[in-house]
Amino acid sequence: MKILQPPGWPQPRGYSNGVAARGRQVFVAGQVGWDEQCRFQTDDFAGQTRQALKNVVAVLAEAGAKPEHIVRMTWYVTSKAEYLAAGKAVGAAYREIVGRHFPPMTAVQVSALIEDRAKVEIEVTAVIPE
Repeated sequence: MKILQPPGWPQPRGYSNGVAARGRQVFVAGQVGWDEQCRFQTDDFAGQTRQALKNVVAVLAEAGAKPEHIVRMTWYVTSKAEYLAAGKAVGAAYREIVGRHFPPMTAVQVSALIEDRAKVEIEVTAVIPE
């Protein structure tokens, strides 16, 4: 995997501009912050993010992938303000669950998610090296 950082561009914080990778691709559907029984344990943004990331890692493990194999993330959030306000706790949860691996990431505010209590949904693509 090679991080793509054009010359002269400032280093992004918490993500990368791009990545090139070879191997077996793994596509993880959007994961929300509920547990394995499809129950929300919290309405806290950071708590739901923590659980959504755990869910992503669990699905990756089924393919033999690890968080460091993630090459793309898309975050759908129902409130930009809540996302930004929870930044410190979200960052701590991310580093705890994913580590210090920062793939390309897009975050988009949406008006709602299919699950009414969901505040965040995270989908990823991973590439397991050949």
